[in-house]
Amino acid sequence: MKPKSVCFFNSSRSWGGGEKWHCDMSQRLARSGCRVSLVTKVNSELYLRAQKAGTDVQGVQVSNLSFLNPWKLLLLFVWFRRSRFDAVILNLPADLKVGGLAAKLAGVPKIIYRRGSATPVKDSLFNRFLLRRVVTELIANSAETGRTILASNPELVDPGKITVIYNGIDLDEYDRRPFSLLYEKQEGEIVLGCAGRLSWEKNQKFIVEVAALLRNRGLKFKLLIAGTGKLESELRAQVKSLDLEQHVLFLGFVENIKAFMESVDIFLLSSVYEGFGYVLVEAMASSRPVVAFSSSSTPEIVVDGKTGYLAGKDNKEAFAERILELSREPSLAQCFGTSGRERVCEMFEMEVSVRKLVSLI
Repeated sequence: MKPKSVCFFNSSRSWGGGEKWHCDMSQRLARSGCRVSLVTKVNSELYLRAQKAGTDVQGVQVSNLSFLNPWKLLLLFVWFRRSRFDAVILNLPADLKVGGLAAKLAGVPKIIYRRGSATPVKDSLFNRFLLRRVVTELIANSAETGRTILASNPELVDPGKITVIYNGIDLDEYDRRPFSLLYEKQEGEIVLGCAGRLSWEKNQKFIVEVAALLRNRGLKFKLLIAGTGKLESELRAQVKSLDLEQHVLFLGFVENIKAFMESVDIFLLSSVYEGFGYVLVEAMASSRPVVAFSSSSTPEIVVDGKTGYLAGKDNKEAFAERILELSREPSLAQCFGTSGRERVCEMFEMEVSVRKLVSLI
């Protein structure tokens, strides 16, 4: 039985894996006949995409202390009470505090907290109250994320409340999506790519340092960096100081990720931690081999030696050597890419994720 009405609550200003999940899942449930509303920050990327898709969108401004604002809590309570949702799915800790409390007071049967960050949940009195008394279920976007929920206190929440639902990809839609290459490779050149927010946890500085090693090893390459963020000026300065300007191209925000993946030969990810590295799935959907760290949730996605290579965290030499190996052996890179595509079909298809979500609700 499908749920009758669901609210997706995600007040994030930026666009990332969690926002894509809320966007995709809200549209999928709406297509199945479910009444769906999405609460998000006005004019955020999620707000604009949901509007374009015809989803009912409610604008909200939420901070970490919004739950102390009785007026905001009252407005949400009245809206939840009037809307009579079967379930609300919350994204940020701030969303849980104000949206979760309002939904609980309004009598929403299912209050689901989706955790997308593989960092420990603080073992505070308020968090224990929220996770034990307000939240009815938790969604973790990977087994690693599920583990970190309990890292600070194994009794913070009943482990039976936690369900792992990977971020799915609609392969049919992905394959149909039109694209134009973002970069025309030169003869004998290897095109490397990394994509994500330009922030410390995504660790693009490491990739730039690896690029310097590859240059010193004589590899002819171009590194495409997709994304925007606070570290952009630092990264550009780093590229200049290492004399890598002819090797590195900053693309800014790339809306069509397929165009990016089809423009590269090898995809690189060096995140300090990942709740679920969705860009890895997108790279594998384009049959691209991957080089990434053997930490956080990445080994749940990438099979070392089959769909790509996993190197030790912050080991620049090993990371560079893996790239060089794939550059020297195009048949191996192609084999990894084919295996990656097969793994996406088996593990990360959208329909699998949708069925799990519907079952949970």
